[in-house]
This record gives sequence, structure tokens and C-alpha cells, in this order.
Amino acid sequence: MLLAAVALVGLRVLADRYERTVTREQLLDPSARAKRTDLDGPLNYLLVGSDRRPGDVGPEQRTDTILIVHIPAGLREGYLVSVPRDLLVTIPPGAGWPGGEDKINTAFEYGGGGQSGAQLLSATLTRLTGIRFDGAALVDFAGLRSVIDLLDGVEMCVRTEVRSIHTKRVFPPGCQRMDGAAALDYVRQRYDLPGGDYDRQTHQQQLLGAMLERAGETRVRNNPVQLHRLIEAVGESLTVDTNGVPVEDLLLALHGLSTDGLRGVQVPSYPQTIDQVSYVLLDNGGEGLFEAVRGTRMPQWAGAHPRWVTRL
Repeated sequence: MLLAAVALVGLRVLADRYERTVTREQLLDPSARAKRTDLDGPLNYLLVGSDRRPGDVGPEQRTDTILIVHIPAGLREGYLVSVPRDLLVTIPPGAGWPGGEDKINTAFEYGGGGQSGAQLLSATLTRLTGIRFDGAALVDFAGLRSVIDLLDGVEMCVRTEVRSIHTKRVFPPGCQRMDGAAALDYVRQRYDLPGGDYDRQTHQQQLLGAMLERAGETRVRNNPVQLHRLIEAVGESLTVDTNGVPVEDLLLALHGLSTDGLRGVQVPSYPQTIDQVSYVLLDNGGEGLFEAVRGTRMPQWAGAHPRWVTRL
């Protein structure tokens, strides 16, 4: 989604500069990687948010953001499918982990974080959903804060009051401009929200949509200094696996993707306490969501399951 946002401010120039700043790694496990290298759609990308801090290379890295970005053929609309962090899954063996059941966000930690953590997480998702990915991105939230600030903030519409347990900041209902620190503080909250972690998933989806919209509105393309800084910030906050597709081709293919064409999707599921531990379980196997993402019927699925779909 960050690649799509940057595409709105000068494809070829950005691609050339971005190639020199972005970190490339093999984020997808071989079992989770799509075999094709074309962009004829539908496309599925894995987006993982890490709370890694600068210089942090230790294994205890967590992820509270796991998104499957589904883009139907035509590449004009997209579905941001948020995978619940507490979803109970079977994590296959890897990186010293013997295998077993646990919350899905622990797969990234058990894999050691970074590239190996993303690989174990992608293998876990493919085992659960049958989805193979056309690429992946690992987002460093510390770097994302700088990107938002370089966009002069983003417009976020708060539906119910949110109180931060981290900074004690209060976000009143209503649309408001947030800088990077405020936006990331807001989307990290889940306690005391009516929908708990489901609300946080929606807020994360809204932030990505707001960044994409802001990138389209800003005059950054006419400011060479700000443009250069934005490219560097995006490059520093992302590690990407494009599955062999040149960045320029990816930017060109996704340049028509706009906020109006985005929908947020929650995985049909429900909370469950097992042995005094809080988990999330799939509702009826996800009610056909994963089959829709694997195929070409995601728009039809969204129309038939409005409870789980949000317009960003």
C-alpha cells in the first residue's frame, strides 16, 4: 500500500530513486510464494507491521499488524484483509520452532523476527488459508511515523472516543489531522474500544487509506527536497519482496489504485478463552473468505458479507 501511495507522486523518478533505498529480502517462505511473476491480477500481497526499533536485531520482535492485500483483476480496487493477531493457528516448524498451536502473531517472533520471522508467518498463513502471495512487505512502524510527518499528517475520522494506554492521549470523535506520533498511537489502541481488536484492525486499515489519499492530495511532487526525503523515509521503513517484479512495473501497475476503491475486511471470527488464555477462532472456517481471496470472487463475497466489510 505504501508503494501504491508513492506511485501517485511520479512513477519513473520514484522507482529509480526507490530502487536505491529500499531493502530487499526473501520475506516469503517457498511454500507461500506464488509461482508467477506477472501482474495480470488478481494479486495477493502480505503486509506485516513490525514494532522493531532502530538497531533492534533480537528475536523478540512482535507484529500486531498482519494484512492480506487482495487486488482483483483490473487493479483498480483493493481489499485490506486484517488477520486477527490472536487467531489460534497451527504454526509449522521453522527457525528452531518445533511446530504447534499458538496465536498467529507469535509466528513472527518464533521465526526470529525480520526475514525469517516473515517467512514463518507467511508459511503459517498459507497453511491456514491456501493463499500464495505475489509479494510481501515488512513495515517498520518507527519509519512509518516519518513518512506520515513528511506527508504533513493524515486525516483520520474517529468514530468513538479513544484513550491511549501508552501516552494517555484522548482522541475525541470527529475527523482530525494527526501527525505520525498521534496516528501510530491511535491505531495501536484496542483496550476499552467497543469492538476491541476488531476496532484496531479497522483503524489500521483507515490509516493506510488515509496515507494513500494524502499522497494524492499533497504538493510533494512539486517540492524536490520534500520528495527526496519522502522517498528515503519510505525506503527506510520498508523491506520488500516483489517476487521478482521490478519496482517500476509494480508502481505502474498499481498507480490507478485509490482510496475510493479500497475496502477494509475483517476475518469472520469470534473471541474464545481457552485454558485462561484469550484467543480468536475462525467463524465457520472464515465463511468462504479465503476461497474468495484465492480466486476471483472477492467483490461478490464482500457484497454478501457486509458485516465484515468497511469502506475506508
